[in-house]
Amino acid sequence: MSIRNDFPVLGRHSRGRPLVYLDNAATTQKPQVVIDAISRYYQTCNANVHRAAHDLAEQATTAMEDARAKLCGFIHARQVEEIIFTRGTTESINLVANVLTGRIQDGHDIVITELEHHSNIVPWQMLAQRTGARLKVIHVDDGGNIDLNDAEKKITQNTALVAFTHVSNGLGNINPVQQLIDLAKSKDALTLVDGAQAALHLPLDVQTLDCDFYVFSGHKVYAPTGIGVLYGRYELLCELPPWQGGGEMIEHVTFAESTYQLPPYRFEAGTPNIADTIGLGAAIDYLQTIPRQQLAATEDQLVAKALAGLQQIPGVRIVGEPERRLAVISFLLEGGHPNDVGTLLDQQGVAVRAGHHCNMPLMQRLDVPGTVRASFSLYNNEDDVTRLLEAVDKAKTFL
Repeated sequence: MSIRNDFPVLGRHSRGRPLVYLDNAATTQKPQVVIDAISRYYQTCNANVHRAAHDLAEQATTAMEDARAKLCGFIHARQVEEIIFTRGTTESINLVANVLTGRIQDGHDIVITELEHHSNIVPWQMLAQRTGARLKVIHVDDGGNIDLNDAEKKITQNTALVAFTHVSNGLGNINPVQQLIDLAKSKDALTLVDGAQAALHLPLDVQTLDCDFYVFSGHKVYAPTGIGVLYGRYELLCELPPWQGGGEMIEHVTFAESTYQLPPYRFEAGTPNIADTIGLGAAIDYLQTIPRQQLAATEDQLVAKALAGLQQIPGVRIVGEPERRLAVISFLLEGGHPNDVGTLLDQQGVAVRAGHHCNMPLMQRLDVPGTVRASFSLYNNEDDVTRLLEAVDKAKTFL
């Protein structure tokens, strides 16, 4: 089944040729139904939510809270109150890092992995600096796979939190999430899973995973930018303090003191991003209408074909050897800096990402300056793979 026609931008040309969009790990394109949902909100029921008795506000509130319910079902959370809206994965992680400040103490360990995006490194460094905790890093092997033996050494009774990516944005590894969660739980440590690259491609069930927090961004699941999701166990959320203060998150305010609402509103201060939340709800609706399992299988075949084709081109070096790969191929072309290769591909209408992909420590571990990254989505097809291979082969002649 082709879903390409649902995405208007995929019909355009780039550099005089039909666009081949292979930068999906950075952001996905948007189907018309999502674009329409945002426009419809502004055209028919633009109003602030939760705060007025008039009809427009009621409609806006209903649409926004419907989106929360859809997200609850999408990740199989226990209750809608476990779904907090943020600006994206980065803000979700920062929110958690800030509200955990009172629970992390001098002598505690915060454990991450060498695969992490900067958004799952820097907030924990800042938390460690505030509290005196130590940041420990689980190593990966030369293929970029998490060393579970090292994980068992790093996760100890001193560990307060283990934070790790579900799928690597740099290499495409599907990580042993359940094993890491189980290991952390055995030491009574909290767990946060960065699902930014997983949410579109893998079925999610936070109850089965039994993680404490799960985060992802809307713009990587066909929704707008500027909207993200933080799942947290309700009992834990009730114990944690607010992050930001202002309207909506309060129960009662005097000049002497304030009391706060229960989750999720405790963590959603101020006017929310209503339109893009509604757009996220429309994206979830859209995902429920397409055969995701079938399309994901096709996507896996395309990635395998692209990987095999790249390996046949002299001078191409694949970076990383994931035991389980999802949607991402990172590579280098002999004689060319990744940025130069990316520019040469762009000139042929092939959009990829070049650089360190906010994975600077990982690139240092693998001893590369960065990579060219081709990342796939459910709307990519065999023509995209063919064009990628032709473009890389041609780029080789200029280097």
